[in-house]
Order: sequence, then C-alpha cells, then structure tokens
Amino acid sequence: MNTSIHCRRLFSALGVCLALALAGCSLMPERVAPGTPRAQIEAQLGKPTMVHALPQGTRLQYSGQPAGQWVHNLDLDADGRLVRYQQVMDAGWLQQNIQVGRWSRDDVLLNLGRPGAVERVARFDGVVWTYRFLEATRPRQVHVHLDPAGVVRQLMFTDEPLYDDPADSASHP
Repeated sequence: MNTSIHCRRLFSALGVCLALALAGCSLMPERVAPGTPRAQIEAQLGKPTMVHALPQGTRLQYSGQPAGQWVHNLDLDADGRLVRYQQVMDAGWLQQNIQVGRWSRDDVLLNLGRPGAVERVARFDGVVWTYRFLEATRPRQVHVHLDPAGVVRQLMFTDEPLYDDPADSASHP
C-alpha cells in the first residue's frame, strides 16, 4: 500500500477519534458550569429525559436507565440557571437520601427518574422499581419497594446478574 495513502487514512482515523472524544467531553453534565442557562445546557447535553418543577426552579434529569448506570440531576434557579449538579446513582447517596417510610413514588421519580425495571415479587404487596448503578467498578442494582399507596417500604441492594459468555459455558460442566 502506498505510504501516503496509509498515513492519510491513519490521520483521518485519529481525527475522527479526537472529534468523538471532544464531543464526549461536551456531553458530560458534571462539566456544566454553575450559572449556565438552560438553553445552553440543552444545547450541550440534549433534551433531558425528565423535567421536574422545584419550589425554587426546575430540575433537568438526564438518565441512562435502563441500560446505563447513572442519573444526573441539574437543578436550575427561578431564572433558569444551573445552581446544583448531582449524579445520584451512588450507593452512598442512595442510602443516605432515600427515606424508607417517608418517600413517595413522586420523590423517587424526582430524584431517580424512571426505573430500569418494574416488577412484582411474591413476598411484597406492591411494586419494586429497579435501577442500575456502579459501585466502584462492580455493576449493582438498587431495588426500591413501593407499597400500594406509593410509599417506599424497603431499599435493597444486589449485584447485577451477569450472563456468562456461551463460549465459556461449554467448558464448564
């Protein structure tokens, strides 16, 4: 192959990789500066998965659920400017903030967004909302048990079930 064609292809590939890397950086909610107006946030991050009214402003929620393991909440003041950012899919945040017996379905939606899965289990009268998150590098799930009145009654953490590679299972009895 001609060396100049090979070099052009290599530089083109590097350029595409650099452009994708820079675009990825611009899509990171944690890099949005306080005071940024809503229009600029949405231009940078796209349309939020949910928008919630807050007593003093608005919450833009960017969720990766059900496939992703994150939920970013960007709180705006009454003028529509960013005042606070939180990534809430964290075991510490979940344990410290979800109030069993006090939080309602609406509180869960406001803070965590739509769940990755909604299920029923035999030993609980209600539904279980499941969200995915990472604990260090380990895939985990948090299960929020909501009774028929929509009140959080239990919070349970489990490892995320991982499926074996079919090629690996052939070597195991």
